[in-house]
Amino acid sequence: MATKKEAYLCLSAMLRARENKLLNEEKAQRMLEAASFAEAAKLLVDCGYEDMSSMNSGEINTALNDHRSAIYYELDGLVPEEGIVELFRVKYDYHNAKTVVKAEAMGQEPERLMSDAGRMKPDALLNAYQEEHYSIMPGELGRAMADARAILARTGNPQLADTRLDQAYFDELAAGAKKLNNAFLADYVRILIDSTNLKIAVRTLRCGRGSDAMADTLIVGGNVGADRIVSAGDAESISALFAHGKLEKAAALVPEVAKGGSLTAFELECDNAVTTHLKSAKLMNYGMECVIAYMAAVETEITAVRMILNGFLDGIAPNRTKERLRELYA
Repeated sequence: MATKKEAYLCLSAMLRARENKLLNEEKAQRMLEAASFAEAAKLLVDCGYEDMSSMNSGEINTALNDHRSAIYYELDGLVPEEGIVELFRVKYDYHNAKTVVKAEAMGQEPERLMSDAGRMKPDALLNAYQEEHYSIMPGELGRAMADARAILARTGNPQLADTRLDQAYFDELAAGAKKLNNAFLADYVRILIDSTNLKIAVRTLRCGRGSDAMADTLIVGGNVGADRIVSAGDAESISALFAHGKLEKAAALVPEVAKGGSLTAFELECDNAVTTHLKSAKLMNYGMECVIAYMAAVETEITAVRMILNGFLDGIAPNRTKERLRELYA
């Protein structure tokens, strides 16, 4: 039986080879310059996707979800430690949780907006929520959904309900990183929180809302404490908090964006900082880091593919789509 080191050596080598097939900046540009949607879609076959050239938007979404699910399933059987692949499923549980809680408040049906990429199947989660069987939900999900439901009923503020679910999501990621005892993963979680909090702070400033509103919606657990962001208060001071870290490029835009500058460019820099952290895994020969970076790269790739293909279908100019694309891992 292979040791953990041997298993990671083989898996990391396999993923390194697969990284060459990931969508990179050059391939993305070729897609954007394609003469038609069909031509752009066919370019993805070389990246391991099925031919989506005759699909509509709904069919594309299904194909992309199936692509992700196949990768998750395969890696789950190859990773020598439990919990790594599951951590990437957590996001979809909380996406579903937000969808269900808001749909109930609005008297709508949530199923069409739910993802099957989570730890819990959408119909099972919905049934458990409706019957208040929170204890059968994984991790912190049940308690967080019960709290979000109560918060929304009491305040009518969906943002506060989302914050409760977001905090539970990041708490689960942090707990998973601690259990796996991996510094790279722990740093990844913290920069995700920092990126989220910087976006929240800027949106709060743009709306002219005060420190109380900021305190109610920030996430605890980042490199820059939520209390420090609240205490900083103004755009220049918040920018200074992040000026010498991994979010320095995004931080430099904060004063301008807070006054009404391009939110898209700012949020792109926030997300690119996360990708820059992930790229540091390329310096490692093997290990858990290679798996984490690859899975995150696939998530970024799928987001870019969906954006480009739907841009063609919706008649969005390629240069407009390009402005919204995040940095790719490959």
